[in-house]
Amino acid sequence: MSRKPKRGYYVKGHFVAEGSELDLELKAELKGTHELSKTDLKRESDKLQALGEDLLTLRADLLDGLALPDKLMEAIADAKRITNFEGRRRQMQFIGKLMRLLDADTIQAAQVALDTQHKGSAEEKLALHLAEQWRDRLLADDQALTEWLAVEREAGTESDPQHLRALIRQARKDIAAKQPPESAGAAVRHGKAYRDIFRIVKQTLNAEQADAGTETDPASDENDD
Repeated sequence: MSRKPKRGYYVKGHFVAEGSELDLELKAELKGTHELSKTDLKRESDKLQALGEDLLTLRADLLDGLALPDKLMEAIADAKRITNFEGRRRQMQFIGKLMRLLDADTIQAAQVALDTQHKGSAEEKLALHLAEQWRDRLLADDQALTEWLAVEREAGTESDPQHLRALIRQARKDIAAKQPPESAGAAVRHGKAYRDIFRIVKQTLNAEQADAGTETDPASDENDD
């Protein structure tokens, strides 16, 4: 009785049986993708979890500038408060899971922010401190908004006053809602509006600094002569 021939095809003179490892590998190449091994997936997962753990050490101004999802921001804030070893371990696993949902650009931005913190210059720290001061003034004093809009006009980065006013109102509500009386002294959880205000302020101050650098650049003066 003759055997039933195997189904397959030839590649460069070699027979490839359907369903074989080589068959699956070739089909993956044709699709332009390669399935990651369990080892590769575990390595990538551990790498992202480690990055998430590093974010716990990131300065608040740099962390706010990443535009991370609120759920991840809250998980990071919770991890900072957990002192129990097992509770912290589970929280870091949860952060790692959330990190795997981020797109490549956001992950890259997080790595850049950590590098910036490690290499940050005195000038940069001063600029970030100024941005924090303006953000806090805007939240504490209604008159500060008028002063800030004048700064924006000077820098040529005017934002929508109504939008900024709405962000300030929302940030104040978020702070009040997320800081119950019994948690006095605990770190306040800040929402998206709070971080958006910081980004607007920081962008304007950066633009103002860039303009000032251009105006005082000696090379520019020499070229004008």
